[in-house]
Amino acid sequence: MKVTNAIAHVLKTEGVEFLIGYPVNPIIESAAEADIRTIMVRQERIGLHMCDAVGKLSSGEKIGVFVMQHGPGTENAFGGVAQSFGATSTRSTPTSTPPSISATSPSWPSR
Repeated sequence: MKVTNAIAHVLKTEGVEFLIGYPVNPIIESAAEADIRTIMVRQERIGLHMCDAVGKLSSGEKIGVFVMQHGPGTENAFGGVAQSFGATSTRSTPTSTPPSISATSPSWPSR
């Protein structure tokens, strides 16, 4: 089982009915295979606002899940994450990290 399939399985087990995403993220394909409806957006911040609305309209009973691409997608989504965090909304924002970045050592000297 791939990690993305495991993530999709956990989301399905937790009752997530749909996943909002901005391509490209491998979790989107795994969620579709797990019978989780995928909704694509054209801008990351809008997707996060949609997740925020899911939590607010369900009075916190449902979790809005948004996935985005690594790098610039994460940076573009930061405003939406900060705003929904400030409003204490229920949301989850997994992102994928390329292996070349996750295996990079820090460039500053250790003390």
